[in-house]
Amino acid sequence: MGTPKVLIIGLDCAEPSLVFDQWRSELPNLASLAGGGHWGELESCMPAITVPAWMTMMTSRQPGELGIYGFRNRADYSYDKMAMVTSRTVVHDTVWDILSRQGKQCVVIGVPPTYPLKPVNGAMISCFLTPSAKSQFTYPDELRGEVEALVGEYMVDVSNFRTDDKDWLLAQIYQMTEKRFKVGNAWIRSKPWDFFMLMEIGVDRIHHAFWKYMDPLHPKHVPGNKYINAIRDYYKFVDAQIGEMLKAIDGDTSVFIVSDHGAKRMDGGIVFNEWLRREGYLVLKEEPQGIIPFGKAQVDWSKTKAWGEGGYYGRLFMNVEGREPQGIVPAAQYEATRDELIAKLSTIADDKGRNIGTQAYKPEAVYRSIRNVPPDLIVYFGDLYWRSIGSLGYNSIHTFDNDSGPDDANHAQYGMFILREPNGSGRPRAKGARIYDIAPTVLNIMGVPVPAEMTGRDIRLAASR
Repeated sequence: MGTPKVLIIGLDCAEPSLVFDQWRSELPNLASLAGGGHWGELESCMPAITVPAWMTMMTSRQPGELGIYGFRNRADYSYDKMAMVTSRTVVHDTVWDILSRQGKQCVVIGVPPTYPLKPVNGAMISCFLTPSAKSQFTYPDELRGEVEALVGEYMVDVSNFRTDDKDWLLAQIYQMTEKRFKVGNAWIRSKPWDFFMLMEIGVDRIHHAFWKYMDPLHPKHVPGNKYINAIRDYYKFVDAQIGEMLKAIDGDTSVFIVSDHGAKRMDGGIVFNEWLRREGYLVLKEEPQGIIPFGKAQVDWSKTKAWGEGGYYGRLFMNVEGREPQGIVPAAQYEATRDELIAKLSTIADDKGRNIGTQAYKPEAVYRSIRNVPPDLIVYFGDLYWRSIGSLGYNSIHTFDNDSGPDDANHAQYGMFILREPNGSGRPRAKGARIYDIAPTVLNIMGVPVPAEMTGRDIRLAASR
């Protein structure tokens, strides 16, 4: 047996129930990989959001340790400074950092956040957070010409996946994915590598844009619509692309297929700040004139105890005396106020008066350590069947339109994984696998010591529980 190698194909937001249950017979390459190894659900981190989740997977560190709680973080304890997460935010070693120091050749394509690019012992293409392909998106920079010779203008992402122009969007998603895999298929054959990883964002985009057309349980589903098979057909297309990559690997290569989280229908949105107003925690100086982003609201900070940020999950921030500029929650009442909010959040009902089962978590109860500025509460509205809406001016705590554009799906806590090793054998569906387990498993397979600070363990042990 030669030197062990690892290929990871990441599918952002790939949903295990679609791959393993509904469409397994139509996805021959994924089915074959799963049939020859370990497979099952992969529990994501808290929160189950793309940017912290991929870095959690590749560092085996919790979002609290990484100090990454979403696409944007509070930059400090002021009211309006938010900072986009970039590769510079990540201060812990990724798998490819560790392998590079061991002299292993690494090729990494599209894993967030890898912009701006950092040196790697090999080649890298940055992620969908790259401003555009006009920015430096390859490492080394001279690889740009090689990429453009293959696919023309490279697509780091579709330009706007929250649109009602579904025909245009579908074509864009296919074009982006085809280009990504064309580069992947060329580099897996032409570059020297011990570790090769490609992450495709198109699965996430097609879920958010087309879920209601597929899912008869979605409140906006229309039977017999023209896009009813859009997601299934795309999964089949991706499966075929994976099949082309598998033709390039040798008998010493272990293959992972992973997603950072899953997907589910979105029943609606909870207008977080409107709810906080009604409960008396947030006070405005004047009524919003129409729907406005929270940043444009005239907040009376001298009377406000808490406010929320929207997104797939809710982030609640408290206005604490001595911490925020005009904080009014005394430090001595901080815990009692948080507990009070957790209890009230758990009573939120849908538009028909039914409790949706909202849960709020204290960061220090979820993470073993915390960096940067975390939310005071992490809120999952209705087990993520309900999205957090940060805007104001709805005159209701319920909305059925996303404030950032059309969106049919939310994230699910469980993504998926497949691991097929050389000469591996089929296993029953695994239980207990966690996103933290991928990095240490890769290092174990490649014979590289696993840092003691990593949170996870070898996924082959987790899968046997």
